[in-house]
Amino acid sequence: MATLDVVDLALGGVLIVDDVATLRRRRVLSFALVALLLVSLIAGVATLMDGDQETTAMVDGQPPSTEWRPYSVVAPIDTGINVYHDHFRTEEVYPDWLLEGLGVTKTCEPTFEGTWEERYQADKETCWDTITTADIVYFKGTKIIGTSPDGGTDIHILDDPSDGHGTAVTGAVLDANPDAVIFFVEGFSTEAVLAAGNQPLVDIVTTSFGAIGSLPVPGIETGTYQTVVVNNKIHTGAADNTPSPAVQDATAGPPWSIGIAGYAEEGDDQKETMSGSYPDIAADWTQVLPNHDDVDGYHETSGTSFATPRTAGILSFILEHLRMETADFGSGASSENRSGMLVQGVWPDGHPNAGAEADISNSVVRNALNLSAWYPSFSTWDPTAGTMPISPVAPCTQVGWGVVNMSNIQPMIEHLNGTQTMPDRPGDVELCMQINQEAREAYWGVYPSDERPSQGLEMATRDD
Repeated sequence: MATLDVVDLALGGVLIVDDVATLRRRRVLSFALVALLLVSLIAGVATLMDGDQETTAMVDGQPPSTEWRPYSVVAPIDTGINVYHDHFRTEEVYPDWLLEGLGVTKTCEPTFEGTWEERYQADKETCWDTITTADIVYFKGTKIIGTSPDGGTDIHILDDPSDGHGTAVTGAVLDANPDAVIFFVEGFSTEAVLAAGNQPLVDIVTTSFGAIGSLPVPGIETGTYQTVVVNNKIHTGAADNTPSPAVQDATAGPPWSIGIAGYAEEGDDQKETMSGSYPDIAADWTQVLPNHDDVDGYHETSGTSFATPRTAGILSFILEHLRMETADFGSGASSENRSGMLVQGVWPDGHPNAGAEADISNSVVRNALNLSAWYPSFSTWDPTAGTMPISPVAPCTQVGWGVVNMSNIQPMIEHLNGTQTMPDRPGDVELCMQINQEAREAYWGVYPSDERPSQGLEMATRDD
């Protein structure tokens, strides 16, 4: 197994991949450059004429021009999704170049009248019975593009009545960023993660499942490694719903992943006792999220399963805002077309660096996340609430860098666009998280990770 060299991504550094990965990227880059040269020679200019309309040639699914809004793509990996719920409806029709870039193979137009069962039955023959594991489906009238590469499910992509987890997870993403494009993947395997992680236009992959009790066994880390280290995207991974340390957890522990525990935002603003310890951050534990088996109902639910996609939605909102600010109409962080940058635009007039390139990478976003996190005061702890008080001594061992919720959005945006730089964290916090980082690098740099999908491993969704 190649030696992994990880250099302080959690502290705002970069990741250096092994020679094989570098060689692959160079080959892909060479191929892309040759292809671009051929296109230029043939076309003369990067435009196509169609009657009286002129559009710029599309490359690898990136937008032909500024014909659509700045956007961000989030990929939840989970049980399935209820495409019939009002929470996922939209009047927008996604442009063809976006569907092409996400590899869409078919479009279904869901029925939006009647009960959940009536809608499903109306679409069963024309949509649900026709979907295969090879399909990527756009559900017109919704914010959802979905795929089910693992198979082994009664209904591909749809959150059937025996499931329910994925609908709530995706609802949490959209509560934080209602404009996010959802690339939903049904499954719990490495292949399911890679179905999203290898999509050029996906920005963030979020996973809310893993080994029960954070057992130190292989899980999806090879897929998330490819997603983050090779493909330059962001991965948010749920810590377990036990006090187990997150360092060895295959979902939340690898140093390239953002591991997320729970914080009692609806109660006394303290650490949720049944939530992973020593993560990267803690986020909203309890939320009101859409039901999986009706069309307009909601329920209150708790767990790191929902704190994690909420954080993915927050990061998506920030990326979308910065893309709007810098006139960046693409997505993803393709090495070929975006130089590995999640934001690649130009700072506008009035900005201190007006006219300069605005290049923002995974590690820069992650550093801003770390700087924006905060520790709740011990004084708000309610001994009857069932929470764990945030210790005034080494709170990082409980909630990592600290709490992240919707209040972190504005400071992160201002830090990333340079209008209001956040100060460094205190030295004791940085030291504590440096120890955390070194432990993760040591553990995941030598652990004999299984290259195959997780088979025979008991996986659990991370809600209570």
